[in-house]
Amino acid sequence: MNIKTADFVVSNTNPSACPPPHKPEFAFIGRSNVGKSSLINLLVNRRNLAKTSSAPGKTQTINHFVINDAWYLVDLPGYGYASVSRSKSFAWGPMIETYLKKRTNLITTFVLLDSRLEPQRIDLDFIQWMGTQQIPFAMVFTKADKISRNELTKTVALWKKKLEGTWEELPPVFVTSAEDKRGRDELIGYIDSLLKSD
Repeated sequence: MNIKTADFVVSNTNPSACPPPHKPEFAFIGRSNVGKSSLINLLVNRRNLAKTSSAPGKTQTINHFVINDAWYLVDLPGYGYASVSRSKSFAWGPMIETYLKKRTNLITTFVLLDSRLEPQRIDLDFIQWMGTQQIPFAMVFTKADKISRNELTKTVALWKKKLEGTWEELPPVFVTSAEDKRGRDELIGYIDSLLKSD
């Protein structure tokens, strides 16, 4: 799939105010500062479509982008630590949960994980919640350029071992780097295959 256009549509904190569910939708979510905006910009070949920041918790809204006028890419708020008020960070939980459970045109969600870290409790809890809700998702390891191949292999293996105890079938796994553009073609190809099978 060739991405020709990528345009911002709307930001909001109310899932019911999202665009009409007439186009397939793919969401991106992860712990704060996992590299989500950088990965989105890599996928669409745009430098600043999604706003990047060195400070965790930059994304505080549900952000819709329309791709090729055919499908939506959705940048969701990061979960976990964020340098915002306590009341605001708590409000993200229900907003994210409502979006993921109620959005009828959501095809799959890409859960981003920092490849430099061993499995974190907050990521494990979120993935288990996705499973109990039967919400389709894929695991995307980010910042793969920051560690060696052996360390990367170890991280992915640790994650698979953690999930194999409770999962009959593991979700798809992707390895990416916004710096060296690793994994872009695989992610785009996966999205394309889901669009064609939808």
